[in-house]
Amino acid sequence: MNDTTAKTDTAPTPQELAVREKKELPGEEKTIPGRFFVPSTDVYETEDGLTLVMEMPGAARDGLDISLEEGVLRVEGRLDFSKYQGLGPVYTEYNVGHYARSFSLSDKVDQDNIGAKLEDGVLTLTLPKAPAARPRRIAVS
Repeated sequence: MNDTTAKTDTAPTPQELAVREKKELPGEEKTIPGRFFVPSTDVYETEDGLTLVMEMPGAARDGLDISLEEGVLRVEGRLDFSKYQGLGPVYTEYNVGHYARSFSLSDKVDQDNIGAKLEDGVLTLTLPKAPAARPRRIAVS
């Protein structure tokens, strides 16, 4: 086999790490000082529901506001800027600012049982499926 022959039994190459720019939240007027950014979010679906994993570095539990109104789940994370006063950045990969993101939920989500957990700057939201939307097994008689 020469160098130009393609191998079909090789393992996939690992995903390359790359710096991702924070996106500023477009179009909303805020009455509190500071910039708002859209937190990077991964969404996973299981048989039982959805899991949203949001990166919110610097956000604390008391700075989070998670609300549900008219089928829209809104997440805001406000930072305490006093932690950053007097610091002169040597190198930064992201701008310091608040976070905001919203999601329109379908009626297949059990909106009364949404859970939230913040750990090490990562917010995990669990959105269980409504009982009617969950897969079920049908017994054969």
